[in-house]
Amino acid sequence: MLGVQLDGPLSEDERNALVDRIARHIVARRLETPAVFLLETHKPLSFVASQAVLVAMPFLAPLVGVQKTAEFSRLLSDRANVELLISRIEELADERDEAAKTP
Repeated sequence: MLGVQLDGPLSEDERNALVDRIARHIVARRLETPAVFLLETHKPLSFVASQAVLVAMPFLAPLVGVQKTAEFSRLLSDRANVELLISRIEELADERDEAAKTP
């Protein structure tokens, strides 16, 4: 469909790049606390969320693009990826806080 892969796992490089990009956007906006809270509480439903993203694709694709929507759905399909995203968000937030402390 539209030349975009909608199922199957992401490669390790794709996964790491996507996790890093999402985490950097969240930390840059200082939304790490609500993001981690949301991800932790909904981690058991990550597969359902990935399917919901596919259902919402006609509405999301014009806003963020078909490729990014499909990648996000594939990322959420594996609970381990959600844990990786949480870890990366916390890591980047800690780096930002440490950089702010040092003169």
